[in-house]
Amino acid sequence: MRRHSLAFVSALGLVLATPYPSSAETAPAIGADAIRADIGFLADDLLEGRDAGTRGYDIAARYVAARFEALGLRQVIPDSWYQPVTLAVARLDKASAPSISIGGRRFANGEDIAIGAFGREPRQSMEAQAVFVGYGLKSDREKINDYAGLNLKGKFAVALSGAPAGMPSEIGAHLAAEKSLAAQQAGAVGLITIPTASYLGRTPWEKIRDRAQHPSASWVARDGQPYVRTPAIRGTATVTGAAADALLAGSGKSLAAIRAQAERKGARPRGFALRPTVRIDRTSIVETAPSRNVLAVLPGADPALSHEYVLLMAHLDHLGMEENGKGPDRVYNGAMDNASGIATLLAVARAFAESGERPRRSILFAAVTAEEDGLLGSQYLAKNPVLPAGGRLVGVVNLDMPILTYDFHDVIAFGADHSTLGPIAEKAARAQGISLSPDPLPAEGLFTRSDHYRFVQEGVPALFLMTGFAGPGREAFEHFLKTDYHQLSDQMSLPFNWDAAAKFARVNYAIAREIADEPQAPRWYKGDFFGDAFAPDAPKATKP
Repeated sequence: MRRHSLAFVSALGLVLATPYPSSAETAPAIGADAIRADIGFLADDLLEGRDAGTRGYDIAARYVAARFEALGLRQVIPDSWYQPVTLAVARLDKASAPSISIGGRRFANGEDIAIGAFGREPRQSMEAQAVFVGYGLKSDREKINDYAGLNLKGKFAVALSGAPAGMPSEIGAHLAAEKSLAAQQAGAVGLITIPTASYLGRTPWEKIRDRAQHPSASWVARDGQPYVRTPAIRGTATVTGAAADALLAGSGKSLAAIRAQAERKGARPRGFALRPTVRIDRTSIVETAPSRNVLAVLPGADPALSHEYVLLMAHLDHLGMEENGKGPDRVYNGAMDNASGIATLLAVARAFAESGERPRRSILFAAVTAEEDGLLGSQYLAKNPVLPAGGRLVGVVNLDMPILTYDFHDVIAFGADHSTLGPIAEKAARAQGISLSPDPLPAEGLFTRSDHYRFVQEGVPALFLMTGFAGPGREAFEHFLKTDYHQLSDQMSLPFNWDAAAKFARVNYAIAREIADEPQAPRWYKGDFFGDAFAPDAPKATKP
């Protein structure tokens, strides 16, 4: 890190003696014009949907880097605004007719089974016995072990999707996201999922089936292999209907009965060995594509705290182009998802740069790649830190798809209940005349579905704001999710409320500023699930 200018710091003693201003005292004006201009550029057809690893994404990355440079921010990576991320993209070779055989009965991909590509094993034929494991959850802290008493060594785990009804939503979402890890720890070689009735009510089988046909992506690790957190889990699939019945054949249990049991609050179907042998046959075509995270830093002004960093992050990528589009519009512009998050990031960066008072802690700004492919750019950044020697990441503020079509009266602060970031978020919201509300979509598991979660997994407290459901919020939010989310219609023609966009940026600036200027770094609360799981030895705070 370069030394601080004498214009900011004349001597250590003087710095320590000077009181640091509050976020309210240093808050610059944040208007809507620049936000509108940034979204307009990033969501333009010329960027072809900003798919990670494409020319359109690289243009967007160059734009963000130019904006960082114009604001006077510094490069955290020597002589570069970019952290290279090589993506490994795997596609099913449909000519090889991927399939699953259950008890000798073959099911072609797309019937009652859905299997995707697997980059670590391009040509695969694997066969093993299977064991039903209920929901397939494991947590020592929550005293949950769906694998207790079951022999999974060298076998497929067969698990229901999601978590039991009535489980706290964020804990349930986390444990559901960790199913592959639980299966690997039990000795399994694969994980087959049976969607529950509730899950199918939210996500029809047709969408599950079609999603599996899409390319799968990872980042290339130092050993040259696509990174996976659970390398022992070699075979994954989702099954329903006749394929699920075939798995359960001879067990005395039916798919209908298990699904009915799973719908009851708190119900936990017990595991049992399955009779049929399962075989997966598939061939994947694997290609690599270069991409990059765009990074910049604003060095902190306090010598005692400048080695601590607050990460402000948004994902830059979207879905690219519709491959088989028949109409004139084939571009997934991603105006709300997530040009709006990047525009907010740039507005907050500008506010910091023009405040006239540098924050005490350093601020790391990151526009990350491949979120749509599985939070890959943020995972790469979390696994490959860029901070200088002695630098420590203390908190994360994530900006992902604020719905800005209405004047929101409240926000949902995911992560607020888990750490001392909660009171900071509440204070920032209150200053803008809005309130914090509980998660209105617990079944969606949003806490685990955006980039901040990759840093939670590394033990760092994180916060992710969503515009809320008060007043006109529910109708506007649900309309976007139903009509425009991941659709060609997510573009500048949406009825943006630009005053709301500026307000959202002001709230996030106040949060980041407060984190950066607080005497004490964010801490997990004592007894919190995520703090205990990912930062068991870190100092904890008592929850108010």
